[in-house]
Amino acid sequence: MHFEDFAVGDLIESQSVTVSESQILDFAWTWDPQPFHVSKTGGEASMFGGLIASGFHTLALSFRLIWQGGPIQETNVGGVGLDSLRWPKPVRPGDTLRATAEVVELKPSSSRPFGTVRLRYTTRNQDGEVVMTAELLHLVAKRPNA
Repeated sequence: MHFEDFAVGDLIESQSVTVSESQILDFAWTWDPQPFHVSKTGGEASMFGGLIASGFHTLALSFRLIWQGGPIQETNVGGVGLDSLRWPKPVRPGDTLRATAEVVELKPSSSRPFGTVRLRYTTRNQDGEVVMTAELLHLVAKRPNA
């Protein structure tokens, strides 16, 4: 979809992904090596009571889910920001995540061949519990000759 094809209120729904313990550990050791992300014992000793995924891992997975299965795969030309990122519940090994992205704002550029689409991401686990919310600002190509 091009910028002109979006309307406020449109909803993009993703496929799902199940998060494995090894994925949590790999991501955490590389990018967020806090004890509750890199070991079962560290997780058990924390307020979380077990191993949990990094919130940044959840964000990356959520973006991938929306981009991969969504209508912006061919027209997304970048991003300019992220607002209101929240992780209300932890993601644990074996959780299956699904993301939605609602169009909440459209800003066309008067001088560039793209516009800004503000998408409100909501990621839920297999029980329907919200594990992440955020607003991402995607630059989306305008239709050629628009």
